[in-house]
Amino acid sequence: MYKVIVLTDPETADGFRLAGVDVFEVETPQEANKEMQRLLSDDKTGILAVNESFLAGIDGRIKKRIEATYRPIVVSLPVKEKLGTIGERKALLARLVHRAVGFDVTLRNK
Repeated sequence: MYKVIVLTDPETADGFRLAGVDVFEVETPQEANKEMQRLLSDDKTGILAVNESFLAGIDGRIKKRIEATYRPIVVSLPVKEKLGTIGERKALLARLVHRAVGFDVTLRNK
């Protein structure tokens, strides 16, 4: 069975742990590059969600590898400073869910 893995900074890691996914913390883009290479080679990695500031700084070899492979699926996690209003965050979440599952999911408040 494949795993959902999050590669992010220590500041946001606990939130993802509470969601029940495997989390790897890094503090620098250099650490992110090293950890990403390892996670891309792990046969158990199904979806690799990476903090967008780290993903923006990956080296060319890793970027080519991501583009050439079908698994793991690598997705970008938006940095909290760029999230904006609640409406923008909901729209972003809807786009991420659509990309992951292939259709729109509507969540209602009870």
